[in-house]
Amino acid sequence: PAWGKEHDSDQFDNLEKHTQWGIDILEKYIKFVKERTEIELSYAKQLRNLSKKYQPKKNSKEEEEYKYTSCKAFISTLNEMNDYAGQHEVISENMASQIIVDLARYVQELKQERKSNFHDGRKAQQHIETCWKQLESSKRRFERDCKEADRAQQYFEKMDADINVTKADVEKARQQAQIRHQMAEDSKADYSSILQKFNHEQHEYYHTHIPNIFQKIQEMEERRIVRMGESMKTYAEVDRQVIPIIGKCLDGIVKAAESIDQKNDSQLVIEAYKSGFEPPGDIEFEDYTQPMKRTVSDNSLSNSRGEGKPDLKFGGKSKGKLWPFIKKNKLMSLLTSPHQPPPPPPASASPSAVPNGPQSPKQQKEPLSHRFNEFMTSKPKIHCFRSLKRGVSSGATPEDFSNLPPEQRRKKLQQKVDELNKEIQKEMDQRDAITKMKDVYLKNPQMGDPASLDHKLAEVSQNIEKLRLETQKFEAWLAEVEGRLPARNEQARRQSGLYDSQNPPTVNNCAQDRESPDGSYTEEQSQESEVKVLATDFDDEFDDEEPLPAIGTCKALYTFEGQNEGTISVVEGETLYVIEEDKGDGWTRIRRNEDEEGYVPTSYVEVCLDKNAKGAKTYI
Repeated sequence: PAWGKEHDSDQFDNLEKHTQWGIDILEKYIKFVKERTEIELSYAKQLRNLSKKYQPKKNSKEEEEYKYTSCKAFISTLNEMNDYAGQHEVISENMASQIIVDLARYVQELKQERKSNFHDGRKAQQHIETCWKQLESSKRRFERDCKEADRAQQYFEKMDADINVTKADVEKARQQAQIRHQMAEDSKADYSSILQKFNHEQHEYYHTHIPNIFQKIQEMEERRIVRMGESMKTYAEVDRQVIPIIGKCLDGIVKAAESIDQKNDSQLVIEAYKSGFEPPGDIEFEDYTQPMKRTVSDNSLSNSRGEGKPDLKFGGKSKGKLWPFIKKNKLMSLLTSPHQPPPPPPASASPSAVPNGPQSPKQQKEPLSHRFNEFMTSKPKIHCFRSLKRGVSSGATPEDFSNLPPEQRRKKLQQKVDELNKEIQKEMDQRDAITKMKDVYLKNPQMGDPASLDHKLAEVSQNIEKLRLETQKFEAWLAEVEGRLPARNEQARRQSGLYDSQNPPTVNNCAQDRESPDGSYTEEQSQESEVKVLATDFDDEFDDEEPLPAIGTCKALYTFEGQNEGTISVVEGETLYVIEEDKGDGWTRIRRNEDEEGYVPTSYVEVCLDKNAKGAKTYI
C-alpha cells in the first residue's frame, strides 16, 4: 500500500519520528557489529597469547621434552590454535569492511535523503497554506465590497427620493453607488479566480505532491529495511566463510592426536635413561666351613667391573652405580652417606652448645665441595673407598661425567666432543678468513698492513690448539666408555683432575697426616701396602657378617627424623654407639643395635670417642 493514500499532511510529524527511529535502529545495528568485531579481535589475541604461553622455551630442558610424540601433538595443537585465532581476526576484518564501513556510509546518505524529502513536504505544506490565506483574504475583500456597494445604493435611493436634495447631490450619490458596485464586481472576479487557483493547488497538493513525497519516504524506509536484512545475511556469511578453515584447524588437531605413538615414546624413554649396566649376576655361595684366604686381586678395584658386580669407580656416586632395582640393604648403608649437606640444628640452640671439637659444623666455613677438592689435591695416593665416596657425594659434577651411568655418560661425552668440533670449525673458518685478508694486503699494500693481522692469526691458531687438546681429552674418555681403550691408568686419572701433585696436602684440620683405610692416620706407609689394606677394607665394606666396631658413644642433643636414604632417626637424649666419625661432610655414622645403623647430622649429637678404639682419630 502507498503511504500517500493512507496518510494526509497531518501525518508528517509521525512519519518524521518513525523514519528517525529507523535510522536509530540502523546505527544501533552498526554498533552491535562493531562490538562483535572487537570481541573477535580480543578473542583472537587471547588465543594467540595462550598458544605462545605454552610454546616450549628455546634452548631449555622443556624443549628437549618435545621429542615425544604426545608433546609434538601438543605443539601442533598450539599451532592450530594460532591459525584458529587468525580466522577470528578474518571475521573481524570482513565484518568491519563489508558491514560497518558500508552501513555507516549508507546511514549518512539516508539522513540526507530523509532531510530532503521532509524539506519538500514542508515546502508544499507552506505553499498550500499561503494559497489558503490568499483565498481567505480575497473572500473577505469581496464580502466587504459587496456590503459597501449595497450601502451606497441605499444611500442613492434615499437621496433620489428626497425632494429637498439638489439634483447635483443626487447625481453624486448615484455615481458613488456605481463605483461601489463596480468594486464589488471586481472583488468577486478576483475572489473567483483565487478560489479556482486554490482548488487546483489543493488538488495537486493532496493528490500529487504529498503522495509523491510520502512515496519517496516510504521507498527510503523500505530500502533501509532491505539493507538491514542484507547486512544481517552478510553478518552470517562472514562467519560461515571461515568455518571450513576452522574445521581444517580442528582436523589438524585430531590428526596430531592420532599421530601419538606410545611405543615410540616408550622407546625414547629407554634411549634417554638406559644406564648401560648389566644386571647383577647370581651371588655365589660362601662356604665358611673352609678356610678362605682372599687375595688382593680378588677384591681390588681392577676387578670391580667384572662378574656383574656394581661399578665402584673413583669420582662416581655409589647410588647411581648400583643396579637400580637392588634391595636397599646393609650394602647400601655401608657404601653411602646421605648425598646432601646435613640440616642445621634447631634454631633454639647456639653453635657453641654443640661440643664436638674440630668436627663441629661451626668450623666448617667453606663449602664441602671445596674441602673435597683440597682433600683430593694432596700427594698422589689411593684413599679408603668409603671416604672417597663420601667426599664426592657432595661435590660438583666431574668434568668427565663419571658420575653418570655408562650410556648417559657416553651421550654427554659425545655431545661435548661435537660441541668442541663445532668450535674448532668456527676458529678454522676465522683463520682462513684472516689468511685470505693477509694475502689481499700482501698483494695490495695500500689496503692495509699484513703484519697487523699476525697477532690475530696467532691468537686464533692458539685457540684451535687449545680446543684440539680439549677434544682429544674428551675423545679419550669417550673411547674408554665405548670400550675402545682399556680403563684409565693412574696417570689418566691424574689428568682428569682427581689427583694433582702440585698442591700441598690439606686434609681437614689434619694437615700432612696420611689417612689409612680404617680411618686412623699414620706418617709413613708405602703405596703398595696402601693398596693391600684398601682391598682388606673393601672386604670389610661388603661383609655383612662383620659389622664395624663401635669407636665411641654419642648423646642425641635434638630429635632428628631420618627420612633420607642412609639416615637413621634419633630422639633427643638418646644414647647410641658411634661406628664412624664425621669425615668432613657433616654426618656421623651411629648404631642403635645390630640391625639399626645409619647417619645423623654431626651437629645433632654430642660425640664421646674411645681413644683406644680402632678407627678413632687422634689430633696433632
